[in-house]
Amino acid sequence: MGDPGWSPHGSPPTLSTLTLLLLLCGHAHSQCKILRCNAEYVSSTLSLRGGGSPGALRGGGGGGRGGAVGSGGLCRALRSYALCTRRTARTCRGDLAFHSAVHGIEDLMIQHNCSRQGPTAPPPPRGPALPGSGPVRSSGPPAPDPCDYEGQFSRLHGRPPGFLHCASFGDPHVRSFHHHFHTCRVQGAWPLLDNDFLFVQATSSPVASGANATATRKLTIIFKNMQECIDQKVYQAEVDNLPAAFEDGSINGGHRPGGSSLSIRTANPGNHVEIRAAYIGTTIIIRQSAGQLSFSIKVAEDVARAFSAEQDLQLCVGGCPPSQRLSRSDRSRRGAINIDTAKQLCKEGLPVEDAYFHSCVFDVLISGDPNFTMAAQAALEDARAFLPDLEKLHLFPSDAGVPLSSGTLLASLMSGLFVLWLCIQ
Repeated sequence: MGDPGWSPHGSPPTLSTLTLLLLLCGHAHSQCKILRCNAEYVSSTLSLRGGGSPGALRGGGGGGRGGAVGSGGLCRALRSYALCTRRTARTCRGDLAFHSAVHGIEDLMIQHNCSRQGPTAPPPPRGPALPGSGPVRSSGPPAPDPCDYEGQFSRLHGRPPGFLHCASFGDPHVRSFHHHFHTCRVQGAWPLLDNDFLFVQATSSPVASGANATATRKLTIIFKNMQECIDQKVYQAEVDNLPAAFEDGSINGGHRPGGSSLSIRTANPGNHVEIRAAYIGTTIIIRQSAGQLSFSIKVAEDVARAFSAEQDLQLCVGGCPPSQRLSRSDRSRRGAINIDTAKQLCKEGLPVEDAYFHSCVFDVLISGDPNFTMAAQAALEDARAFLPDLEKLHLFPSDAGVPLSSGTLLASLMSGLFVLWLCIQ
């Protein structure tokens, strides 16, 4: 089997097709120069092929292997492409075409063993021959809707986009994008997400006087201004106030052409709100039960990864900081319900004794409230609907007799839940 990054006819890697199609999208910020970077990369790879036409990049024409791009030339082109994206990064924040190109370059450089340092491709010729240098006058199919992330991604890549899932529920328990599962104290306001497209902050307070465990009482979600798709929208929920609209009273993204790509609906007024952001491939569910709020999200990988080093504190990305994770010495005051009763209550809706079951038992013990079973049950249902890989739906505590090892995937993912499991024994 040949290298998957190359077409049977010796065309440049699939990123060439991607970038050529991105030229047709025409939805970048006026100051963002990613389209120029895309065009220069396409031009560089075309010249290495001996001046092939854009149509040849689609792998639909002959030419045999005589004009194939060599790895050395490809690496030079990729380094030039990467340099161009770095130069325009400041003005391209929040542009999906830019982030897609950055991650595509990284993948191809790894795939073809390209070093980050080294010679770059010569500057492409200026003039009408440069692909994308002027208005696109094509009688082909219309450009995809820039506010339909999934449709656009599928068209450009020939496959659906990848998605990630994160949730926060109970006192709270956080399931990160990387399947870490932590029980946290995180009293006060903490960011669940903080990237170029979304900001989500959870505010928590103790579940009872003197307790170390906390519950989320307030959620603030900001959908950041994005080109022609949406105006900036803020959603804020508090216990006993789960509104069915954004703060400005609207239920969509505003009056821009893609305003309908952001919408909010109420599945169960006062208890369940769902927000769909099609322009970034994201769905969010906010629930209220037993005097606390829960948050669950399914988000496109490119969106989840679009943040800088200054935005590294995100519970959905790294889980709870070690100083905020509950340990054996942090056992809080238990309520009137004993452990056997708590397990029985949780077993009714959570027959598999996984992370959600143990979280349920923990919450019922700490709060003394049987209604806390609903938070874990709803979180599991959201995970079942949102997780692209259902094999990762159930997370289990590791064996207490086996030390945690970074080389053992399950053990590393479940370090936080192991602490939780010890707390309720």
